[in-house]
Amino acid sequence: MLKYYFGMLGIMLALTVKAQYPGFALLQNQETFKQTFNSATKNVSGIKSDFIQEKTLSMLSDKITSRGNFWFKRENKVRMEYTHPFPYLLILNGGKIYIRDGQKENKLSASSSKIFEQVNRILLDCVGGTILKNPDFQARVFESPGSYLIELKPVAKNLKELYQKINIFIDRKDFTAESIDMFELSGDHSSIRFFNKVLNANIPDTLFAIP
Repeated sequence: MLKYYFGMLGIMLALTVKAQYPGFALLQNQETFKQTFNSATKNVSGIKSDFIQEKTLSMLSDKITSRGNFWFKRENKVRMEYTHPFPYLLILNGGKIYIRDGQKENKLSASSSKIFEQVNRILLDCVGGTILKNPDFQARVFESPGSYLIELKPVAKNLKELYQKINIFIDRKDFTAESIDMFELSGDHSSIRFFNKVLNANIPDTLFAIP
């Protein structure tokens, strides 16, 4: 009877995982994936792509959709330039942050706020392939025929107060991020999807210059 109980429990857990992420199964050898993932992402010096961001607010039924262009360059350089529905620019460069919202400009250091520093690191780790080394999260990896799914559960206290989880979908062909889903405890949900990606493009440093 005890063997039967544990057998049924295992089946129920397996079904729960599959129901949680349809089409994905829990990857059995997580350590092998980490080694392959780290090795593959080291060969990516830069990425440029387009993106679509969707924000679902718990208080609203409609999604807020934004579009723009994205650039990443090692080390620690990101430029997100929103072009629709309103112009908005975000630059991350070596711990410094620049934001331009219409005519308003703001410059600050990521280290000026612990939570801001952690959110800044999440973005850089997701596109730079170092997210599995971030001690602020506990990670599980799932797989489907075309993608990997890295599920991140926050363990840092201030991140646990903000996020339920963060999911990163990874292309199996080049191990770069296809999309990032961020689930907040408030019920809000943000999704950034990258497309038209070009790897190791010649990206000038001037794109990341902070005025």
